[in-house]
Amino acid sequence: MGDVGTAYDARSAEYIELLGDVDLLPQDDRDRILGWSARASGPILDAGCGPGHWAAEMGSCHEVVGVDLSAEFVASALARFPRPAFVAGDMARMPFPDSSFGGVLAWFSLIHSPDPGPALDELTRVLEPGGSMLVGWFEGDDGAPYDHAVATGIHRSLGRLTAELRARGLAVVDYATRRARRRESSLVARRA
Repeated sequence: MGDVGTAYDARSAEYIELLGDVDLLPQDDRDRILGWSARASGPILDAGCGPGHWAAEMGSCHEVVGVDLSAEFVASALARFPRPAFVAGDMARMPFPDSSFGGVLAWFSLIHSPDPGPALDELTRVLEPGGSMLVGWFEGDDGAPYDHAVATGIHRSLGRLTAELRARGLAVVDYATRRARRRESSLVARRA
């Protein structure tokens, strides 16, 4: 996954200019993420936080920590947003104790991983019992690669992602999808 962080570092300025502010993003995304975070209790982890825009937006109502592989994104987030904490790191090896967060946001942050299992293990480990996870991804034939501006992306099917979450003790409680250039999907799963 280090190659993905390096790839995002190389294009961070361009990415931040195009997508690094919630006002630049679809209203559907804002409604989905902010509606979910309003129902979350306790601190929230923004896993794969990119330039920190969602963490900053949720930080007005929650204690939020953002984690990203890209050192450039983390540096930008720290410079732009005073409130949330931002840490450079890998979702598959996080420096947080078990059950640290009431909510975990993984918004299009698992899309480059051929095997999301190690990251899902960690995201579940740091999620407290009863907590919820919001995952956004490009839905399609499971494991099929697609061109992405930064690094090759991997489609996930709803069935496969649901099974991965169920195997870790999470139950899908909400699902939404929309067709843009690709099929963009999201789900909310709750830890038992």
